[in-house]
Amino acid sequence: MAKVAINLATGAIQQEELIVGIDLGTTNSLVAYVHPETRQPAAINDLGRGTIVPSVVHFPADGSAPLVGNEAKDFLLADPANTIYSVKRLLGKSYRDLGQHAGQLGYKVIDDDTEGLVKVRVGERFYSPIELSADILRELRHRAEHALKTPVRRAVITVPAYFNDSQRQATRDAGRLAGLEVLRIVNEPTAAALAYGIGLNPDEEKTVAVYDLGGGTFDISILRLHQGIFEVLSTHGDTWLGGDDMDRAVVEFWLKKFQLGRDFQEVPALQQQLRLAAEMAKRYLSQHDDFTTQLIDGDEDVTVVTLTRAEFDDLIRPLVARTIAACRQALSDAGLGNLGSEGMGVGGSEGISSTSPSYPPTPLPSYPKIDAVLLVGGSTRVPLVYDEVSKFFGQPANNSLNPDEVVALGAAIQADILAGNRRDVLLLDVTPLTLGIETLGGLMDAIIPRNSKIPTKAGRQYTTSVDGQVNLKIGVYQGERDLVQENRKLGEFILSGIPAMPAGLPKIDVNFFLNADGILRVEAVELRSNTRQQVEIKPQYGLTDSQVEQMLMDSLTNAKQDVATRLLIEARTAAEQLLYQVERFLKKNAEHLEATEVSATTAKTDELRQALAGADRDLILRRMDELDELTRPFAERVMNISIKQAMSGKKIG
Repeated sequence: MAKVAINLATGAIQQEELIVGIDLGTTNSLVAYVHPETRQPAAINDLGRGTIVPSVVHFPADGSAPLVGNEAKDFLLADPANTIYSVKRLLGKSYRDLGQHAGQLGYKVIDDDTEGLVKVRVGERFYSPIELSADILRELRHRAEHALKTPVRRAVITVPAYFNDSQRQATRDAGRLAGLEVLRIVNEPTAAALAYGIGLNPDEEKTVAVYDLGGGTFDISILRLHQGIFEVLSTHGDTWLGGDDMDRAVVEFWLKKFQLGRDFQEVPALQQQLRLAAEMAKRYLSQHDDFTTQLIDGDEDVTVVTLTRAEFDDLIRPLVARTIAACRQALSDAGLGNLGSEGMGVGGSEGISSTSPSYPPTPLPSYPKIDAVLLVGGSTRVPLVYDEVSKFFGQPANNSLNPDEVVALGAAIQADILAGNRRDVLLLDVTPLTLGIETLGGLMDAIIPRNSKIPTKAGRQYTTSVDGQVNLKIGVYQGERDLVQENRKLGEFILSGIPAMPAGLPKIDVNFFLNADGILRVEAVELRSNTRQQVEIKPQYGLTDSQVEQMLMDSLTNAKQDVATRLLIEARTAAEQLLYQVERFLKKNAEHLEATEVSATTAKTDELRQALAGADRDLILRRMDELDELTRPFAERVMNISIKQAMSGKKIG
């Protein structure tokens, strides 16, 4: 007798396994699925806590399990050093990538002065953005499993269209660490278009603008849909602009207008009260014309503050204008015309001013049509945003779907397509396993991720690790594990004739070209000398479906240990580079250093070497942090001396 599984949450006959769609956001995250009976996408609201999960992770002082979401958000001001937010901004980034923004975060981001990926220090422990993102994804997975009463092991995750290969791979790694097989990484604007029903008809051809204004970030993407494929024509935006900036503008307005005391600027609890009141005003004024509330200071004095819709619009108009300028640039980058300072209308015959309510009849027949303008992100609920975007594009923006949920809903639709439940949508062939090369420490660096549509091409840039290195051996592997020894070796070749230069100076592009027949061509080029070498490989031959499935299962089963091993190897590699740099610095600048500085630095380098002999990643990173903190003051002093001597015409060296 056959057994039939019933889903207790939906009452429907259980499918073999659900694939969920996840919007891993900077401020908030969501998980969605397609209901097996209604065939409609829906965001998951577990235990009535709402569909939105704040992308915040808090580490309690007692060392207990981290808190994620609303419970963690409460600690943003109460315990900022142990509460991590906006981790999406750190994915795939080095400290140098963050620049001045690193100092704006409420928690400690490690600066080891290398190109290595950032690390976050919480007490005596160190976390990578991948581990922190995995905590958020794990919470989303648990909520989905609890609500749907079924295991969730596969997902589609969205990322901004401008994410590079490193950021996309970091997102995949975070998913794997959370126990998810990431079937596809989908661009957020593409997911939004799918949610609005664009792209489900393979014969459809459209050009779409997706305007995404969230709590902390803004981006505008111009997409072209042709034969079922979304092409990103251009993307532009600001990763430090969003609804939080609107709240900040209101706070500054109130501080000045109502002469609020210093407490509201210096006491964390009162700062939080003021910020929450500003956020409440923003939401209320989306539906009303006037807002009033009371603020209570430390002496229990009550101050009544007010804000009108007109005042709010004036406060945020410069912020909205910045988004419109980005839209103008995105259209220009997409080849839709050289836009002037007055803005333009697209999709009609008139130019539309982005600042004036009038529509001057300036014909612009040369501009291709934008077929739809889609709004994404909670901050698009602000009426001024809707008005200005509609005015700029010359047509009403589409905000018919919940802007907080639209990306997750689109990811769920993509998941449903991958599950084979939409027969009318063509699924292109994909590569069954990740393809990559071996890097320092025997690590696998993914070039073409599993489930990438073929034909495809991808590449990354590398350099040498030893001074004077003239040959580079490139090993090509297939598999999902972090160590190449656990994956399948496909072949190798040697790039010879690299000019002898100091380590780190050569620029070596490694490119993978995978054609429709599954033939992989790997090419390496040293850009300074144009030295090149290539090899052709047939990656999927010789593997049965069951072997591929076993490799995927091994990847998920060993994900935690694999990531821990990778992070340890990366920490050791970064530590060895730091030791090399410090020793070179001491030797070169001995005349500018005091004996106590040299002895203290030598002691710290010895401690780092001792840590390297063990397998405690946190200890290695802690010793690196201590060495960096010790050497930074006199390194800056020596730099100033060098600049002074150079400007006076004296040669240094």
